[in-house]
Amino acid sequence: MSLVLDVALTHVRARARQTLVAVAGVATGVGFSIMMAALLQGSQQDFVRQLVNAMPHVAVSDERRAPPPQPAEQFYDAARIDGLKPEARRRGIKNPLATMASIESWAPGAIAPSVKVQGILRYSSRDVATSIVGIEPRREAAVSELPKQIRQGSLAALYSTTNAIILGDRLAEKIGARPGSKITVQTSDGIRLTAQVVGLFHAGVRSVDETTAYVLVKTGQILAGQTGLVNELRLRLADALAAPGTAARIERETGYKSVAWQEASEDLLNAFVIRNIIMYTVVGAILLVASFGTYNIISTITHEKARDIAIMKSLGLPERTVRRIFVLEAGIIGCFGAVLGFALGFGLCVALGSVEIRNPFTDVTHIPIAWSPLHYAMAAGVAVVSSLVAGFLPARRAARLHPVEIIRGAT
Repeated sequence: MSLVLDVALTHVRARARQTLVAVAGVATGVGFSIMMAALLQGSQQDFVRQLVNAMPHVAVSDERRAPPPQPAEQFYDAARIDGLKPEARRRGIKNPLATMASIESWAPGAIAPSVKVQGILRYSSRDVATSIVGIEPRREAAVSELPKQIRQGSLAALYSTTNAIILGDRLAEKIGARPGSKITVQTSDGIRLTAQVVGLFHAGVRSVDETTAYVLVKTGQILAGQTGLVNELRLRLADALAAPGTAARIERETGYKSVAWQEASEDLLNAFVIRNIIMYTVVGAILLVASFGTYNIISTITHEKARDIAIMKSLGLPERTVRRIFVLEAGIIGCFGAVLGFALGFGLCVALGSVEIRNPFTDVTHIPIAWSPLHYAMAAGVAVVSSLVAGFLPARRAARLHPVEIIRGAT
């Protein structure tokens, strides 16, 4: 084995320029494939992170997925009753505090109650339909990103005055209000009150910033005309991926409709399947092109050393040993190229990650990059395998020829 290694290292060092070209070709393919994989996966992870942060992991509403079964349906399998007028029932989740305590006892994470009411904001002769959400500021910080989205004022300012309200910045701009303004809030049931704007928030989602306002839970209950009303519970779990199982258990135990964030964003998540296919296709194409380049360079080097093969065979070295020498040479070039490719890919990822994206509506952000050992392992594996194949096939073909035919130029 020492003879094989010595000869292989001698060949690698003898033609430094060819070796460097081969190593550079491998490194380029590995580096750019790592960069593309990190960029594509990073952008997807960033989008999912924003999607998860923009909504509760699980939302429990006072609705039911299906109407309660009728007695005839319970006793007779063939019976089916449709079109019944549902009975009038009191709105909201029954015993919300007990329900929250029960969920908190087994679901790792945080939970917050809220009251959703549809109303109209009136200010300076302008009326805008709005979704008004009653919240508890102390609990809200644990289940949403609202405290970080406040641009003027603070979430705690809801306690500072009677009927305080926080508006989306686009909603405030639409009606011309600002912190300190007195606006009129009216619901479809005719309930009206005067609220004072104590803050503005920017969620980064236009539909939210233009149509949403936050008040205290008690203010929301006044607007809904029902004391003690809680019509939604929102959960932020320690593990966002556990949301479907948690939602299913809550719905099974309480009977209320529970929606995980995956279900609420089903269409977008389905689009990610296509995006993943595109991502792996692009990365695979880069690796394939790089492997062909690696094969071409190393096979050319091996073919140019056909006379060396003839000399070694004339000295008595068997074909297996000759093939092993050139496969080892290709492996050395592939490994060195992969290591340099790691450095190139890491540098490209750092450079891309430092690029700032400035948007007048959001804070300064950077291009999202995913740092995964799998990207490096996949790129290195393809590079080394293609290098070994590139060294093995030409060496096997040359090793089968008679030494005299090679020396005479019969090849």
